Amino acid sequence: MIILTGGTGYIGSHIAVELLNANQEIFIIDNLSNSSSDVLKGIKNITGKDFGFKKIDLRDKFSLEKLFKEHNFESVVHLAGLKSVKKSNEDPLSYYDNNILGTLNLLDVMKQFKVTKMVFSSSATVYGLPKKLPINENSNVGATTNVYGRTKFIIEEILKDLIGKKEGWKISVLRYFNPIGAHSSGEIGENPRGVPDNLLPFIFQVAEGRLDKLKIYGDDYDTPDGSGIRDYVHIEDLAAGHISALNFLKEKNPISFFNLGTGRGYSVYEIMSIFENISGISVPFEVTSRRKGDISEIYADVKLAKNTLHWTATKSIEKMIEDGWNWQQKNLNKLKGLS
Repeated sequence: MIILTGGTGYIGSHIAVELLNANQEIFIIDNLSNSSSDVLKGIKNITGKDFGFKKIDLRDKFSLEKLFKEHNFESVVHLAGLKSVKKSNEDPLSYYDNNILGTLNLLDVMKQFKVTKMVFSSSATVYGLPKKLPINENSNVGATTNVYGRTKFIIEEILKDLIGKKEGWKISVLRYFNPIGAHSSGEIGENPRGVPDNLLPFIFQVAEGRLDKLKIYGDDYDTPDGSGIRDYVHIEDLAAGHISALNFLKEKNPISFFNLGTGRGYSVYEIMSIFENISGISVPFEVTSRRKGDISEIYADVKLAKNTLHWTATKSIEKMIEDGWNWQQKNLNKLKGLS
């Protein structure tokens, strides 16, 4: 059985679907701080399969130990954590407490119960300001520009120290670029609470009239149109990458690092234009000052994931935006009640 931490979140729910569709037995835990148990119905509707769920915060070590006593877990997909760049800089202690303490508790309980296989949800933010593009897995890490990225880097360092103890650990670290979109069924998607930090949910909420205008955080970057450029990957492609990473745990490598992206960057203005073409809706916007911790441009070198994991992102940027917008429209009334 595979345990998913943070499994009711945006990324976790899509991974749950992929695992169930691959006939894996899963158990989801989440503290529901930035998600809803309603997503469990969506997972069940898509897959038609049953799975376990329990509301647990990883900082509650006693409950975690109890759960591991009750179930025979073989591996862990670890996604639980706070993820806002902006909020991490505003409230760093909560990010260190939640992301790092939670992970330490999880690893200690895994060690107690001899569960030594993990896929860890990391982030491209560990690379900081890129000196060369595209970024590959051998690029320098650690000079992060925000607290969120720093927590991911610290956890990566903890995992590297852990495998040095030669206790049979097998760990795949996945450095995500920017997952967007939604499941093609329209059953599950991204629903951040409050004003979104990520671009596409922000655009959607403006298009629906839930927010007045899109805020573009700086248009004076050294990029062709002045706005920030990011590598966006469809959430279903990203989720599929975790199946490949779990399979790779059978190899001899004690720890491996992989970029999950498309290898192509799009600017804020490009994303906005593509959405307007797809939806027929004009998005009002205003340019504001840069956010602390943002960088001008980043996109991935994805050759290692292709050659080693045999994983490649296949869905176009148009498909990413179409699926995200489809889910948003299908769930509009429910989303308005939750915002």
